[in-house]
Amino acid sequence: MEKYNELQREILKLKKEKNALILAHYYVPVEVQAVADAVCDSFAMAKLAKAAKEDVIVICGVRFMGESAKLLSPDKTVLLPAGDAGCPMADTITAKDVLHLKEKYPEAAVVCYVNSSAAVKAVSTVCCTSSSALKVVRSLPEKEIIFIPDKNLGTFVAENVPEKTIHLYDGCCPIHNRVTVEEVLAVKARHPEAVFAVHPECCKGVVALADFVGSTAEIIDFVKASDAGEFIIGTECEISRLLSIECPDKKFYNASEGFICHDMKKVELSAVRDCLKNGTYEVCLTQNEIEGAENSLDRMVRI
Repeated sequence: MEKYNELQREILKLKKEKNALILAHYYVPVEVQAVADAVCDSFAMAKLAKAAKEDVIVICGVRFMGESAKLLSPDKTVLLPAGDAGCPMADTITAKDVLHLKEKYPEAAVVCYVNSSAAVKAVSTVCCTSSSALKVVRSLPEKEIIFIPDKNLGTFVAENVPEKTIHLYDGCCPIHNRVTVEEVLAVKARHPEAVFAVHPECCKGVVALADFVGSTAEIIDFVKASDAGEFIIGTECEISRLLSIECPDKKFYNASEGFICHDMKKVELSAVRDCLKNGTYEVCLTQNEIEGAENSLDRMVRI
């Protein structure tokens, strides 16, 4: 059986012709991941874009991921295969909302989850990822923290850093947030031997049921290193599909069949092909957004 289908081969040919680097997020279809130079989380994508020698960076993910890549690589052409692929969590908050919070809590530092727009990052103190959130919050001298925009990740941070006062914003990833305790208990009852690994974007009750809590990349690493043979995966369904391919000797069950990010699924092979062929959709940011957001990302990197 051939490794690539006709459309994938066309993409690989265009990639070479355009001197492009293709970076894919874990949640896009595995068929798209197969033509990527790297498959990783959003911040890793941005760092790889910054280090790239290629002129064109294709970000197979949602808009804020393309913005993060552009922030760290302002001189490169950054393209999104699906121009309408947004992030509902990122859309819950604006720069104006952050400024209001800063007025309300003037002594607080603003810790901004990377799942946010460049404009929001530009008015924040520092960024964090799901895997670095605890370290970032603990490192700050401020005793008060405004955590934006994910209330679930913020709650997880607050419980693990009780020495600080955490002010939460009422935002979340609707995909992770909609998973209920009842759903998870039902899956656990059907598969009592399975280890439950969950993303901290899920609600507090679901996270409390987990055997392991971590970012998408950390969940993947945990599963690969584990001696267990069965796993319940508490994040986007593509991860179970990916792990089933990479760990064929293990069994995977989704914590919820509703664990599907429809925006990520807009990044189809045909969209990647058209993106390379036509140069669409290019990510453009203002100089103020680049300078402000780059500062908050740089602070995270230094921490």
